[in-house]
Amino acid sequence: MQDNIPQEVRTVLETLTGAGHEAFVVGGCVRDLLMRRAPKDWDVTTSARPEEVQALFPESFYENDFGTVGVKVPPFLPHGKEGREHDVVEVTTYRTETTYSDNRRPDDVAFVDTLEEDLARRDFTMNAIAMDVHGGIHDPFGGRADIAARTIRAVGDAPTRFAEDALRMMRAVRFAAELGFTIEGATRKAIIANADSITNIAMERIRDEFSRIVMSDHPRHGIQMLSDLHLLKHFLPELEEGIGVEQNHHHIYTVWEHNLRALETCPSRKLSVRLGTLLHDVGKPRAKRGKGRNCTFYNHEYVGERMTRKILTRLRYPKKVVDHAALLVRNHMFYYSVGDVTEAAVRRVLAKVGRENIKDLMDVRIGDRLGSGSAKAKPYKLRHFEYMVDKVSNDAVSVKMLKLNGDIMIKEMGFAPGPKIGAILETLLAEVIDDASKNNLDYLKQRARELEEEDLQSLRAAARERISAQRRADEEALKKRHWVK
Repeated sequence: MQDNIPQEVRTVLETLTGAGHEAFVVGGCVRDLLMRRAPKDWDVTTSARPEEVQALFPESFYENDFGTVGVKVPPFLPHGKEGREHDVVEVTTYRTETTYSDNRRPDDVAFVDTLEEDLARRDFTMNAIAMDVHGGIHDPFGGRADIAARTIRAVGDAPTRFAEDALRMMRAVRFAAELGFTIEGATRKAIIANADSITNIAMERIRDEFSRIVMSDHPRHGIQMLSDLHLLKHFLPELEEGIGVEQNHHHIYTVWEHNLRALETCPSRKLSVRLGTLLHDVGKPRAKRGKGRNCTFYNHEYVGERMTRKILTRLRYPKKVVDHAALLVRNHMFYYSVGDVTEAAVRRVLAKVGRENIKDLMDVRIGDRLGSGSAKAKPYKLRHFEYMVDKVSNDAVSVKMLKLNGDIMIKEMGFAPGPKIGAILETLLAEVIDDASKNNLDYLKQRARELEEEDLQSLRAAARERISAQRRADEEALKKRHWVK
């Protein structure tokens, strides 16, 4: 397994041990190696004090009170910014932490002498495993067994761990959602008992953990767990308003179940799209009128848009994310039926949503459909809608594409206003359809002069036929692309 440690990290370990210090990779990177996952970052723990680490690594920095020195190494992390000058391996001295009066940060940090003392302060057993440069595993709290059992267990006394940093409760749920693990009994009880202390955590930190849950492979599992453990109500109570709220005959799930299932099946990897999918029906409980299977939710998309803006702003999401998610919530109910909606109607959808947002809106609709129990993510009518979007927004045969226009012909070339200008432009368009390289101003001006003396009525008829033929060919190609007739 030591062969999986990158050379840049091995050099840090070997430099420390070569100087007589203990040094191990620790935490999430070891957990990922044991699970045969690629680590996203690498942390080192050592017996060396910060000043000793800095003496060994001139290219380093120490800007905190927690014993962590950032050692600059050549770029090696797979997800780093392209063209960066270096990556950083964090090297932290063995330490223990005293009381956490604010449930967020230790009141004091003390350096200790042994690896086991350092591992004892960590959050979960799966993250309290260390590995030396030769691949030797140090696992005093049974983390390997818990990984094998796919279990999240607090190190030592669970209430103490969560009193130290209440965000660890969110981290437990996030790990469960990312890894598909379960939280063992004593750890679950401690989270429920201490759930109120999550209010001591900065909303930005809660947001970051929540985002990772939403973007995980098991987001439905994670959101349900946040609710079951009494955490969700402290930062997103509006979502829980859908619990037990039955819908009309179009749905088989409650609003709560539907929202979570929609998120689970949303194909997008964009955070704003997944948030929009999770919240697309958040307005239904407040918009509901009537009871039973004949109830209605008129204008719930507008109620949901306002709620989405309030929720995501409270969670400190960037304005760009808030605006995009809110736009998707507002427009997720767009109507489309083959043969019933005109090209003009599709253009109106584009005007409201923006061509660049159509794919995202479709992903919300796919989640909405699958989250309702539908067997098909994209039925014929949605494929037909995509075809119509392409047809009206990517029209390859329009005089607007020409470099020459009527204003230039009148102001610069002296043409008299009238139908002759339109006839010439249509004729030029037909030529450009055949050869795109002809769409340059010098050529078009020259050809316009030549065509001015010809029988434009016959040329116009021929041009229109060529344009119509091109349109028919383009339309057939689009139909094949979207599997429509």
